[in-house]
Amino acid sequence: MERKSTLTSIKNGILTLTINRPEKLNALSQATVLEISEVVDEIYNNDEIKGAIITGSGEKAFVAGADISEFVGFTPAEGKMLGERGQFLFDRIERSPKVIIAAVNGFALGGGCELAMCCHFRVAAENAMFGQPEVNLGIVPGYGGTQRMAQHTGKGMAMELLLTGSMIDAERAKSIGLVNHIVTQEELIPFSETILSRIISKSPMAVAKTIKSINAGYDDGVDGYKEEIKNFSESFDTGDFLEGTSAFLEKRKPDFTKGKSN
Repeated sequence: MERKSTLTSIKNGILTLTINRPEKLNALSQATVLEISEVVDEIYNNDEIKGAIITGSGEKAFVAGADISEFVGFTPAEGKMLGERGQFLFDRIERSPKVIIAAVNGFALGGGCELAMCCHFRVAAENAMFGQPEVNLGIVPGYGGTQRMAQHTGKGMAMELLLTGSMIDAERAKSIGLVNHIVTQEELIPFSETILSRIISKSPMAVAKTIKSINAGYDDGVDGYKEEIKNFSESFDTGDFLEGTSAFLEKRKPDFTKGKSN
C-alpha cells in the first residue's frame, strides 16, 4: 500500500514512524490508522528493526486527535467497528516485543493521547500538550483511553482528566506519571534514540519477556506473578542467557547477536 500520511526511516536498527498530515495537525484518519498498522507489522516481522519511535511532523502536533470529519453521522455499529480497529492496533503496539517510544512533539489529544499512551513510554517536548477531550464532542474515548489513562495516572486523576476534557502541559503530565522525560524540540528525537539504543543493546529475548510480564499485570484474569515466573524460567533455555552469563563471568560486554534468542 502506498503510504500517503506517514513517513518511515531506519537508522542503526531504529525505525522512526512520523505521522505526516501537518495540515490536519497529524489527525488520525482511517487511512492513517491502516498505514500505522502496516508499519507495526513491519516492526514485528523485520529483523533489521530492533526498536521504534513514533512522532508527528512539524513542531505543533504529535497527533491532535482523530479526524472527526470522517465519522460524523456514524451509526453505533460503525462506531463499534472504528473502536475495535483502533484498539486492536494500539494493543499490538503496547504488546510489541520490541520497544516503541512515543516522541511527543506538540498536541497529543484524543486518539493522539491514546496512541502515545499505548507506547511503552513517552518522551515529551517542552511544548507537548495532552488530553482526552471526547466529552466535549459527546463521545467517549474509543481507542483505550479510559483504561490506559487510569493505568498511567491512577483512577482519580484519570476521572478528572477524562470527565473535564482538560488539556495538561508536559510538566503536569510528567508529575502524574504520564510522561517519562521532557526535553527541547531539538533534543526530542536524539534523546529518544539514545534511550532506545541503550535498550536494544540488551538481550532482545529478555526485553520481550519483560514487556510481556509487565503487561500481564494489567490483563484481566491473568496472574502477573505467575506470568513472570513462566518468562523467568523460559529465559534459562536461551542463547541470550548463555551469552549474558558467560559475558558476566568473563568480565566482558555481552554480544547478543550470538546464538538464538528464543
